[in-house]
Amino acid sequence: MAFDRLIENIIKMQNPTVAGLDPKLDYVPASIKENCFARHGKTLDGAAEALFEFNKALIDALCDIVPAVKPQAAYYEMYGWQGVKALCDTIAYAKSKGMFVITDGKRNDIGTTMEAYAAAHLGTTDILGKNIEAFGADALTVNGYLGTDGIKPLINICKEKDKGIFVLVKTSNPGSGELQDIKLETGQTVYEHMGKMCEFWGKETYGKYGYSAAGAVVGATYPEQLKELRTKLSHTFFLVPGYGAQGGGAEDVKNAFDKNGLGAVINSSRGIMCAWKKQGLSKEDFAAAARSEAIRMRDEIISTIGEIKL
Repeated sequence: MAFDRLIENIIKMQNPTVAGLDPKLDYVPASIKENCFARHGKTLDGAAEALFEFNKALIDALCDIVPAVKPQAAYYEMYGWQGVKALCDTIAYAKSKGMFVITDGKRNDIGTTMEAYAAAHLGTTDILGKNIEAFGADALTVNGYLGTDGIKPLINICKEKDKGIFVLVKTSNPGSGELQDIKLETGQTVYEHMGKMCEFWGKETYGKYGYSAAGAVVGATYPEQLKELRTKLSHTFFLVPGYGAQGGGAEDVKNAFDKNGLGAVINSSRGIMCAWKKQGLSKEDFAAAARSEAIRMRDEIISTIGEIKL
């Protein structure tokens, strides 16, 4: 399954991290923006091209040390269809460099609408009998709160196309407990029940390393819940946001991993993209600073969890 490929990249690089590509024009160096706006004017076309050029430089700096990237769709959609094209181009460029791509879209619907989302982001679109990839990511974040009706179309695509999903279970934001921590009549919390649903949804998609195609989003900002869910969800691969800019560190994420150092990938977005600020460098040095931060993050986590092995 798809997460087998991610796991193999993680082991090869000894790096269980993913770089979030959530670009803003404020993060893009002036030289890139000036060139793009000179060609297109201060337009959506110019902005979208600047984001893609920024992303390409980051991918070039990270592709040999970081196994995956996670572009957040909203940062591209805000620039219209031009921004969506930049998302598509970013996915294609990252894959051409051998990176595993997780589209952070948090899609949520049922029936034929969810089938359309699944086809768009993970599958293919039928154009008069010819099947074409629209976006072509390896995995997609999804909201499971419409139940199995919203997840089954994705699982079908995962099995058919060797893809994966990450279902929101215990998210990193401060208000997550308003709903996710509520106790059900069974005594389980909502997040615990959602985690068990991931185990159920993924039961027919186990890969050769024991993890299914139905992963879970579990935040680094809740280390005790992370530990609890790792113990209970033995076949569920975790995407762990909240490291770095949101306050999570290596000690917070260590319980996301199994005894072999597998089972999770840790995301940092602003921490990597804006590392030049923390390092006191100019914005023009953003790519080198991103690489340096990615190495520091990798080394910090590996020093905590040890060698990653099968």
